[in-house]
Amino acid sequence: MARAASTSSTIGLPRFSPSSLQSPHQPPSFVNFSSCVQKKTRRHRRIFCQNNPDPVDSAAAADEKPLIEPESGTNGSSDNAAAAEATPSTGTGFPEYPDKNFNRRIALGSTLGALGLFLSARLDVGGGSSLKELSAAALPYEEALSNGKPTVVEFYADWCEVCRELAPDVYKVKQQYKDRVNFVMMNVDNTKWEQELDEFGVEGIPHFAFLDRKGNEEGNVVGRLPRQYLLENIDALARGEETIPHARVVGQFSRAESRKVRPVSDPRSHG
Repeated sequence: MARAASTSSTIGLPRFSPSSLQSPHQPPSFVNFSSCVQKKTRRHRRIFCQNNPDPVDSAAAADEKPLIEPESGTNGSSDNAAAAEATPSTGTGFPEYPDKNFNRRIALGSTLGALGLFLSARLDVGGGSSLKELSAAALPYEEALSNGKPTVVEFYADWCEVCRELAPDVYKVKQQYKDRVNFVMMNVDNTKWEQELDEFGVEGIPHFAFLDRKGNEEGNVVGRLPRQYLLENIDALARGEETIPHARVVGQFSRAESRKVRPVSDPRSHG
């Protein structure tokens, strides 16, 4: 054990001395790390907080708008209140739906509109386009057969819903061709027209018969049909053509058997 201890003591490592790394002619120097850190810190601050920026930085800064800070005091509080009022409140995040009162107003308006349309149809309100007004302005049948013009004869009834619906279309076509074509109205409830009902074979109304200048029937259309049918047939009559494009067309109609026969109050009446 003594030999081992002595042996180990003889093999010792030399001690490291900082002076061994230095030149024998130069004194030892020490590095001040605090000054380096301070210089780096100052350099960092000098870059971001410089008072006189470079020309490139000044051009970029010119494009930026200055930040305006809100004024403190009364004006600032009023501005904040105005901004709060202008900003919509999100609430719970759900959209606001109409309340029950709003829905009731819409339902009431729709009901009144539908009622107005119904009453206008039932009361023949239409500025010249009702059945009564068309009948009052119609030409007497005897005069229509003697003036040398083509004639359109409509068989109708006051209770006929289809006749009432088509009255505005008939009025518009009449206004367009009234100078070249005769328009005659015959009420099927009037016993005066019993012979004409049999002659033209009226089974449903409205029944439109198209007569040439000599009073000969060229064709007829019955029931609810597009206005184009009536318009094209009357245009062919006005141009004096021998045939009409729609000589026999039947739509939805009211049966003439449902007519309410009444005695003739005025033999000269065509209603």
